[in-house]
Amino acid sequence: MMKRNLILLYILFCLTNIQLFGQNNAENRIIKVDYNKTSGALNTMFKECIGAGRANEGLRADWQQQLAMTKKECDFKYIRMHGLLSDDMAVYREDSKGNPEYNYQYIDALYDFLLSIKIKPFVELGFMPNALASGSQTIFWWKGNVTPPKDYKKWEDLIRNLAQHFTERYGAEEVKTWYFEVWNEPNLTPGFWTGTQAEYFKLYEYAARGIKSVNPAYKVGGPATAGAGWVPETIDFCVKNNVPLDFISTHTYGVKQGFLDEFGTTGTVLNKEESSVSGDVINSRKQISNSAKPNLELHYTEWSSSYTPADPVHDSYHSAAYILQKLKQVGNAANSMSYWVFTDIFEEPGPRFTPFHGGFGLLNTQGIKKPAYFSYAFLNKLGETELQNKDSSSWVTKNKKGDVQLLFWDFTNTHPGDSVNNQSYYIKDLPSQPKGSVKIEIDGLQKGNYTLEIYKVGYKVNDAYADYLALGKPSQLNREQVQKIKEKNNGALIATEKVTINAKGTYSKVYKMNENDVVLFNLVKQ
Repeated sequence: MMKRNLILLYILFCLTNIQLFGQNNAENRIIKVDYNKTSGALNTMFKECIGAGRANEGLRADWQQQLAMTKKECDFKYIRMHGLLSDDMAVYREDSKGNPEYNYQYIDALYDFLLSIKIKPFVELGFMPNALASGSQTIFWWKGNVTPPKDYKKWEDLIRNLAQHFTERYGAEEVKTWYFEVWNEPNLTPGFWTGTQAEYFKLYEYAARGIKSVNPAYKVGGPATAGAGWVPETIDFCVKNNVPLDFISTHTYGVKQGFLDEFGTTGTVLNKEESSVSGDVINSRKQISNSAKPNLELHYTEWSSSYTPADPVHDSYHSAAYILQKLKQVGNAANSMSYWVFTDIFEEPGPRFTPFHGGFGLLNTQGIKKPAYFSYAFLNKLGETELQNKDSSSWVTKNKKGDVQLLFWDFTNTHPGDSVNNQSYYIKDLPSQPKGSVKIEIDGLQKGNYTLEIYKVGYKVNDAYADYLALGKPSQLNREQVQKIKEKNNGALIATEKVTINAKGTYSKVYKMNENDVVLFNLVKQ
């Protein structure tokens, strides 16, 4: 009897430990690095460029205030936007005899501001001024004309005159650092372009020659396509016709179907595929490498989880980990990944009527920081040198002062699948579930005293949308409500710890994680 009981106890012990150890193996992970083993300078392609809706919105005081804050905290180098040549920027008209008249006063006001805060323009050349357009078809509430020019020579003259104006105002050395991108998503017809592919290439050729006639060193590229389209075709056209091409630009989004939906009425589903977004980028790099111009720069001038400014995934805490996961997967494949966009001051479907509506922005209209904002703010806190690191969901860096930064996250796509749209899923309260622990081990540290600073984004931590839900999703926020949400979601430290490193030079810590947590450790040498 005693022997049988012992056997039963042994079996129970084994089953219990199989379950416990199985959980550990499935959920726990180790981030182990050595302070002295580096992989080179940190690739900062993630902050090379950021998007904005349209040029005219950039003349607003609140837009400028938000961009100045974003520049300070996230340090984007370039900004790209639509509508630079649209009629609300008052760039082009013709006199009674059909002679062109140019005016750059609005552009000057915008670009002067950008350069004053040390952001350079990634110049998108579009849309067509109505006086130069061959038709009347427009896109968006603000009516960007999407037809080819009625006269390609006049189009070339406009682009040449614009480039000459930039040269005179800002100097050739400055403008040499800019990028000139021809049009936006011409493969989405008739949405963004009523012409054919051949007509887009003609538009591109005339614009490129106009820019290069001012200064051969100015950088021009395209095709700025949706869904990573037309990359080999663009290169082939330029090579065969001896047309200048300095970079490839294209776009990708992380949902499963469609390309254009200003109002979010079609319904989107966050793609479950691991290679969503990053697969497109890596493939574009392969297409360039296999082409006659294998060394072209690759700029993804739009990317996000979803292509509609009415998708609540943009407001959700899930977006913070999503952004980091996709950027990490891209690696060195792109020269820039321009998140679309920095603010919900964005009027493609017209002015929005609620403070949270699934807008693209890292910030909402009132300048409330969404969880996605902190992905970029935390990335900007990383050091200059990356440490060797086998973990696929983290960056570990050090700076010149001897501090170590560890940015790590869990990305779990909890979306239930094709039967449910983002528009009905991400508007809910979605508590995060435990995902085990991360064991962190840093070797090779100098002996001495340190302070560990801990920052975090996750469910109800720097999660402004959760606070908005808790208020009952009011259609308007009063001043006090805005201030309280901003104060609660300001990205401040959630904890600090005193750390002493002994002669062995090793620091270790176990940190419990939940789904879609984003955590930044900054180990500061005293």
